[in-house]
Amino acid sequence: MELKWKIKPFETLTVHELYDLLKVRSEIFVVEQNCVYLDIDGKDKKALHLIGEYDGKIVAYSRLFDAGISFDNASIGRVVVDANYRDKKWGHDLMREAIAGIKANFGKDKITIGAQLYLKKFYESHGFVQTSEMYLEDDIPHIEMIRGE
Repeated sequence: MELKWKIKPFETLTVHELYDLLKVRSEIFVVEQNCVYLDIDGKDKKALHLIGEYDGKIVAYSRLFDAGISFDNASIGRVVVDANYRDKKWGHDLMREAIAGIKANFGKDKITIGAQLYLKKFYESHGFVQTSEMYLEDDIPHIEMIRGE
């Protein structure tokens, strides 16, 4: 089983891709995590959208940003894998693709993320190092992490 990856700017997303990626983000960040927050934050138009498809369905996704949009450095956000596919360990593939996408599209090695605290070891396995104290974002513990410093 292998995912088909693509990176697209906002303007090139089809209506169906946009609907499906917003659906998977909502399923994870709003419903699964029981967190009421505004997912559509105005940054989607500035992002490159990394989409992992399996059997025609978006099952992995993240946003990629150049420096100066979310953080001073390039950044990765809205990292999600559909709950029905987490046993495949595709989160690691997603992060490898996201890091490579930042390098290929923005020419950057230094990447900052706002990580949910419980995923600290996952992100550390991809070279990220904690750079902040824990803070709450939408009532969920987060930490800032940087890779490539």
